[in-house]
Amino acid sequence: MAPAEVVTRAVRSGELPLTSMASAENEACAVRSVACASQAWRLQKVLCGRCGAASCPSQTWRPGGAGRGGVRMGSRADGPRTSGHVTGKMAVFPWHSRNRNYKAEFASCRLEAVPLEFGDYHPLKPITVTESKTKKVNRKGSTSSTSSSSSSSVVDPLSSVLDGTDPLSMFAATADPAALAAAMDSSRRKRDRDDNSVVGSDFEPWANKRGEILARYTTTEKLSINLFMGSEKGKAGTATLAMSEKVRTRLEELDDFEEGSQKELLNLTQQDYVNRIEELNQSLKDAWASDQKVKALKIVIQCSKLLSDTSVIQFYPSKFVLITDILDTFGKLVYERIFSMCVDSRSVLPDHFFPENANDTAKETCLNWFFKIASIRELIPRFYVEASILKCNKFLSKTGISECLPRLTCMIRGIGDPLVSVYARAYLCRVGMEVAPHLKETLNKNFFDFLLTFKQIHGDTVQNQLVVQGVELPSYLPLYPPAMDWIFQCISYHAPEALLTEMMERCKKLGNNALLLNSVMSAFRAEFIATRSMDFIGMIKECDESGFPKHLLFRSLGLNLALADPPESDRLQILNEAWKVITKLKNPQDYINCAEVWVEYTCKHFTDTLDAYMLKCIATVHQSLKREVNTVLADVIKHMTPDRAFEDSYPQLQLIIKKVIAHFHDFSVLFSVEKFLPFLDMFQKESVRVEVCKCIMDAFIKHQQEPTKDPVILNALLHVCKTMHDSVNALTLEDEKRMLSYLINGFIKMVSFGRDFEQQLSFYVESRSMFCNLEPVLVQLIHSVNRLAMETRKVMKGNHSRKTAAFVRACVAYCFITIPSLAGIFTRLNLYLHSGQVALANQCLSQADAFFKAAISLVPEVPKMINIDGKMRPSESFLLEFLCNFFSTLLIVPDHPEHGVLFLVRELLNVIQDYTWEDNSDEKIRIYTCVLHLLSAMSQETYLYHIDKVDSNDSLYGGDSKFLAENNKLCETVMAQILEHLKTLAKDEALKRQSSLGLSFFNSILAHGDLRNNKLNQLSVNLWHLAQRHGCADTRTMVKTLEYIKKQSKQPDMTHLTELALRLPLQTRT
Repeated sequence: MAPAEVVTRAVRSGELPLTSMASAENEACAVRSVACASQAWRLQKVLCGRCGAASCPSQTWRPGGAGRGGVRMGSRADGPRTSGHVTGKMAVFPWHSRNRNYKAEFASCRLEAVPLEFGDYHPLKPITVTESKTKKVNRKGSTSSTSSSSSSSVVDPLSSVLDGTDPLSMFAATADPAALAAAMDSSRRKRDRDDNSVVGSDFEPWANKRGEILARYTTTEKLSINLFMGSEKGKAGTATLAMSEKVRTRLEELDDFEEGSQKELLNLTQQDYVNRIEELNQSLKDAWASDQKVKALKIVIQCSKLLSDTSVIQFYPSKFVLITDILDTFGKLVYERIFSMCVDSRSVLPDHFFPENANDTAKETCLNWFFKIASIRELIPRFYVEASILKCNKFLSKTGISECLPRLTCMIRGIGDPLVSVYARAYLCRVGMEVAPHLKETLNKNFFDFLLTFKQIHGDTVQNQLVVQGVELPSYLPLYPPAMDWIFQCISYHAPEALLTEMMERCKKLGNNALLLNSVMSAFRAEFIATRSMDFIGMIKECDESGFPKHLLFRSLGLNLALADPPESDRLQILNEAWKVITKLKNPQDYINCAEVWVEYTCKHFTDTLDAYMLKCIATVHQSLKREVNTVLADVIKHMTPDRAFEDSYPQLQLIIKKVIAHFHDFSVLFSVEKFLPFLDMFQKESVRVEVCKCIMDAFIKHQQEPTKDPVILNALLHVCKTMHDSVNALTLEDEKRMLSYLINGFIKMVSFGRDFEQQLSFYVESRSMFCNLEPVLVQLIHSVNRLAMETRKVMKGNHSRKTAAFVRACVAYCFITIPSLAGIFTRLNLYLHSGQVALANQCLSQADAFFKAAISLVPEVPKMINIDGKMRPSESFLLEFLCNFFSTLLIVPDHPEHGVLFLVRELLNVIQDYTWEDNSDEKIRIYTCVLHLLSAMSQETYLYHIDKVDSNDSLYGGDSKFLAENNKLCETVMAQILEHLKTLAKDEALKRQSSLGLSFFNSILAHGDLRNNKLNQLSVNLWHLAQRHGCADTRTMVKTLEYIKKQSKQPDMTHLTELALRLPLQTRT
């Protein structure tokens, strides 16, 4: 046990009286503590043994105190001062504090209660706007007539936006081609949004599947590609050719393409192949931009022909994605080209137009494109290119798309390769969903045509092709799901239940239908699958496992059952049937891929059972839930532990943990699961282990509603937090430390032992030893212990017994020991102040003095610049804020009988005097002004505020004249320092600062000084003139200040301010 903890425990147990509080490093004596509960010793006169005065000169604060190594207060040398001593002679102004009646001042500051007659008024009622129009008449007569009109609804000229139909906008559009282009661009963007919104947000777009396909279907074999190397003839001077020559040239270019002016690139890697495809896509855009439409068509035809090549069959799905990107680009370019022909200077084609809205030029161009494509000899490029511009049929006829889709569906029947044909159907379904999602007949026809040709997959032709390429059937069949899943998704989107049932029945009739079954479960609605889950399990059992493994089917089923609820009576049977298959898997990767899905099923549905029967049989359901989840976790550990297979499956194991904690909101049940912590032990890699711990803590903070003292939860989460803490090293980023501290602090805040304060403090002591490397955690622990001390005071209603007094002193010792280990200087300062306030509230007076002395001794260590959110900022403003708070506390701190009058204030003033301030800074004088406020408040008969059962100096001294005289001497010394500083500002570049400080000092004297004293009154007049002397004062501020003085002079005891107001002139602008 650490020495600091030994001290804390000894104090709490009563074995060691709290006569000292030791620091965490050296355990040196820091505080003298008096065991007497009463404060009678505080009532002694603080008199010097040598002269009988309230304090002797050796205890008086002297401005310009000795340097950091010089003689301090109480033991100063009597010789002359050489550091910071004011050598110039100054007039000494005696200080007389104004007697304050705080109750009367509070009463005068209260807002006057005025009854409000609502009438028609209501704060949420719309405001009536009144529009006033002023018409000025002849200036010579100095007369004007004003007409005013009021209306509850005033038309805002900015609220009406021009839609481009007014004559000026039309003229501008005619004159400015850029405006026309902008209008087309806006229309195109709106049209694209409309096209994307023809299906709902519940329809997963193709773009979401694109990246997954490219990442999954890769190859290491060499690829080949044909690049178009067309001749350059006919490119120059095309603008001057006649139309007949232009047509002849284009026909020659097409003949040139047909004759084979191409170059085949062989032995390309996959990355090279992808780069070449991207180059072709860019070439297509460049050719289109340069008005080489024939070249663009050649590129698209050439790319489409690549989809008939299955020489490297494993790469075919990725090739399909890359080529269809080019086809989509081509289709968009053609559509925009024709659409632009329908736009002239007078009108823009509406978004939902009819063929009658298109002009003859657009229709002719559209027909020309379809005729060009119809002349393509080969089936596959002709099909793909025509499908890519299917949307252009909107320009020709209303039924163009509905007529073309069945024809294109029939064209696919001519494609012999089943893999090529299924991807062709997928592309047609994708285009059909984009342009006409309501035409479901074509989608259904594609599906049923596919079922008719499904047997080809197991035919001799495909088998021979696989033998040639050396591909096994289990590697070949997974090439189909991307296309099949998309076809099934399009068909099942908003499809009636009867159609889905018919499709499933047809799939049942086919032999070797595992591939179909997987696509059905992947694409159909989860609710449809869940209600028929036992039927699907029966179909999975009947499937032949030679081509498509059953565990993949169970995985697809599990994904659906995690989204939708199966019949309650079948839930346990479904889990048993699936787990019989999963647990027999030998390959760890196959096993974990299935297990992580069914873990979510187990947690979700059996946790739902827990919620439903909570009040009925909570204990039985708890045991059932724990048993099922524990069985699954145990089986995962059993499969993943041999040969350290878990090292290759960290992502899946993390998913299992996330799914478990997402459904377990009762952490006492979670941590009582026998195999949960052993499951965590499989995360051997530190970075992964920390991420898992962060997930657990995040879930605990989010879902734990009430504080806990459950030992199961505490032991488990302490282990989790310790794991996170121990991952911190010198290379850990600050953001990471901040996140870990947030999570650990969230745990600490949720731990509560109720009235067992001893156990609570023991927990904080243990936490301090475990989390010593994270400063925010230590700060939270200090605040928690301070709160614990205040809760003890609240329970005892301020009257501590011997036991609670010892406990509170132990809490104070904990804070005093912990604070020095913190790095942030202002964090330490504020915690010393806060902990001192807590000690004072609990009548631990000597301990409070120790905290305040520690804070005072720390002030000289404050650096000139501090790091705030990664930026270096001056520290003086932060120091000023802290000292102002400190002064507010010092008002109620009683003096120590052995240290003289106002010993803490004197020590603090010495430190402020010795501190090295910036040359052009006035913060030191602002602090002295605050000290003057403090000393003025200390001279009152009754202080503004007190701490219950703590006698402040107003009670100890009882307005003793010697105490007041000593207080006034300090005030005079502080005033001398302020005036000396004002003298040094009598330079041109500092006159504005002098004016501001002079006015601030004037206001301080006005608020706290007794201006019936002639010298003080004269000083205030001098400061008023100083503030205005060089024209730097703010006239408005001066006027308001003078108005305030005149208003205050009307108070019964403030009549002397009337004469003062007469002596305060206002500076004129001249």
